Amino acid sequence: MAKISGKETRPEIFVRKFLFAKGFRYRKNVPSLPGKPDIVLRKYRTVVFIHGCFWHGHDDCPRAKLPKTRSTFWRQKIAANSARDKENAKLLMEQGWNVITIWQCEITVKHRTKRLDTLTNEIRDQS
Repeated sequence: MAKISGKETRPEIFVRKFLFAKGFRYRKNVPSLPGKPDIVLRKYRTVVFIHGCFWHGHDDCPRAKLPKTRSTFWRQKIAANSARDKENAKLLMEQGWNVITIWQCEITVKHRTKRLDTLTNEIRDQS
C-alpha cells in the first residue's frame, strides 16, 4: 500500500491530457484550496476531482469492493475518505467553486468518450 501514489495517477493524467487537447488550461493539485483538487480551472471557477472507486467508496461499483481481511479497518478508512471528500466539496462550493467529480470507472475504455464529452460540457456550462 505504501507504493500507491495520491498524485499523477493514470486516470488523472488521461483526463488532463484530454482537457489540454481541448484547449483548457489548468493547474494541478493547488494546495491553497480545500482537498488539493486534481485539476483547477480558474477561468471557469471549476475544480475537478478524479477519484479511485476503491479509495473513495464509489457506491454500487464493483471496483469499490472491500477486502475480506481487516474489513472493519477498511470500512472506517474509506468512510473517512468519503466524509472528507464531501466536506472539501462543500467548502469549495461555499467559496464559489464548481465541483466536478470523475470516478475511475467512468473513464474506462467502455465509458470514456461519453464521460469526457460530458465533462467538457459541464465545464463550459459553469461559466
